[in-house]
Amino acid sequence: MPLNIKKVLVCDAVDKSCVELLEQHGIKVTYKLKLPVEELCQEVKNFDAAIVRSDTKITAEVLAAGSGSLKVVGRAGAGVDNIDVPAATAQNVVVLNTPGGNSISACELTCILIGSLARPVVPAGQSMKEGRWDRKLYAGTELYGKTLAVLGLGRIGREVAIRMKTWGMRIIGYDPITTEAEAKAAGIEKMTLEEIWPLADYITVHTPLIPATRNLISAETLAKCKQGVKVVNVARGGIIDEQAVLDGLESGKVAGAAFDVYPEEPPKSAVTKALISHPKVVATPHLGASTSEAQVRVAVEVAEQFIALNGTSPKYTSYAGVINKEALAHYQ
Repeated sequence: MPLNIKKVLVCDAVDKSCVELLEQHGIKVTYKLKLPVEELCQEVKNFDAAIVRSDTKITAEVLAAGSGSLKVVGRAGAGVDNIDVPAATAQNVVVLNTPGGNSISACELTCILIGSLARPVVPAGQSMKEGRWDRKLYAGTELYGKTLAVLGLGRIGREVAIRMKTWGMRIIGYDPITTEAEAKAAGIEKMTLEEIWPLADYITVHTPLIPATRNLISAETLAKCKQGVKVVNVARGGIIDEQAVLDGLESGKVAGAAFDVYPEEPPKSAVTKALISHPKVVATPHLGASTSEAQVRVAVEVAEQFIALNGTSPKYTSYAGVINKEALAHYQ
């Protein structure tokens, strides 16, 4: 049974291609960006669907306010930690994301950050701007022949592996779901975490933030790693224990770290701020999906799935990003 989405509320800035595609298919779009929660609760009653990025939080309160009208929440991006999925499911609200839309952008940023840990281009560039010529201070190491551990072998993890293998790195990886054959196809030697820790020169994480992955890299796991290991997080804040990395940087156990994501954004905690300002840390403000190409891709993918749920187009028939299939079953 089609969902009959007629009116969509856009809560965070998305590329205009999303709005254009929806309007071409007879769906009315209203832009109301970054509403306070009280206003959002009032507005959501008037719409069949909402589109968010990472700024707007779709809480149980918002979902309850939209009860009876709201059918779908679309996330232009991959992570749905800003949407209360169990509450949505209880209200028969379909939650969908665009899991592939950001993959290449997040992967490329990861590779660039790995490179920036090998060759300290960030501090070297800054020293040049300040009028210094510090050739000896900013010597680096080659990536060739080093071992990269990829934790999480979904789309992004596999894309990182393919690219870094081309640089001559040995790629080892862990994922509870990916098969050895799938890993091998991307040039990855699949191992257990216990086998990985002592082998890795670099570790990059590409998992969702769930109880099993919170503090996946911790003081306990870093203790099992090589002296001088380097870590990268372009996935979700909280997968790597920031205090453990800070302590590791001070002791020399960790030789460098790159972070694009933080437990709180923008960061407020003293630990996160100390990490960001550490000379051996490269920090970016959650830029993983911040490319023009990714923003168009995720915007279009949300629109395509809304149209597919309406069942009005022979061209758009897939809604593969639906997270809670049980909510969808209510309409079928």
